[in-house]
Amino acid sequence: MNYGMIGYVVPHALYPKGYHCKPADPLPFINLASQKNFIAVYHMGLYADPDLMKWFTHSFPKYSTQKLDLGKSCIRFKKADQIPYQLLGALAEKMTPKQWIELYEKQFRH
Repeated sequence: MNYGMIGYVVPHALYPKGYHCKPADPLPFINLASQKNFIAVYHMGLYADPDLMKWFTHSFPKYSTQKLDLGKSCIRFKKADQIPYQLLGALAEKMTPKQWIELYEKQFRH
């Protein structure tokens, strides 16, 4: 659990510096949350990598007839049966924890 959500993080064993906002916490990577009005998937790579965001937004219509509801790193779904699981699986495969650490260091840790 991470910030009240199911959290897939980069553990301190791989990235000892932790999250810059709270170094005692591991570096967030992908989170899942059930909010009041939607189910949310957070992928920090979408926020940090414009090419990954472009790939995702262009790919989404191939997997879903729903309108994409997207924040900086948050993908929102009103119902569980609207979730394009294959696309989310492909998204998870697009960035390794090592790649996320490199991008994070370049963009957030100066």
